[in-house]
Amino acid sequence: MFIATARSLGFGVLVTLTAPGYAAGIPDDCTQLIVGIAPGWNSMRGHLQLFERASGGNWSPVAPAVPVLFGKSGVAWGSGLAGQNESGLRKTERDGRAPAGIFRIGKIYTYDAQLPPGSDYPFHQVTTADAWSDDVSSPDYNRFVTIPDPANPPPWFAKQKMRHNDFAYRWLVEIRHNSDPPVPGAGSAIFFHLRRGVDRPTAGCTTMAESDLVKLITWLRASRHPCYALLPAAEYDMKWQNWHLPPPEPGGVGR
Repeated sequence: MFIATARSLGFGVLVTLTAPGYAAGIPDDCTQLIVGIAPGWNSMRGHLQLFERASGGNWSPVAPAVPVLFGKSGVAWGSGLAGQNESGLRKTERDGRAPAGIFRIGKIYTYDAQLPPGSDYPFHQVTTADAWSDDVSSPDYNRFVTIPDPANPPPWFAKQKMRHNDFAYRWLVEIRHNSDPPVPGAGSAIFFHLRRGVDRPTAGCTTMAESDLVKLITWLRASRHPCYALLPAAEYDMKWQNWHLPPPEPGGVGR
């Protein structure tokens, strides 16, 4: 989620016993997968690894796992392709937790006119008129919006604008949590972006070093329908088979 500058911007054994959505896991069309592992629900640090597969094939790692930061309060179940039917702690607005589950990857938003060399992914160059709504009372909650006159913005705009000239938001890779449709109060504006420091967790996003984010951006391809799976390690160990995820180590997800 965005925070204005003033405030600092992973089961049942039988499929027949699972709730709706459990058996879906990673969809068949997803052949690029980003996996995030948190040590526990309250962990602000973890690891992230990129995987690929041929259609119907097994996952293979693209590179070793890299360190990332999650929400300052840890993680909680979100709403996407999987996770929304799980019991337990739920992601809410301003709870300081990153959403756990499986999510599609949306568009990339950037200050720049082009993505890093080698990239081939849909993006939008952010302007001074662009915002992402975190207002639970707004019909545009958890939506990208553009105002007609940035020289005379509405009162809410200062806290929700996307162009802060802040290095951490140079690239925002949308994680489609609570998107189809958004539920007011269930969490908004969830992205991959640059970390502010090795000890600076987020309000709910997943952040990393610049070199790691650039690698992720240049690797993404829309035709491969990329997804993000974020889970605490214990949940991952229980769910990876039914959710069609890469196996835990050895040879699987780095911890």
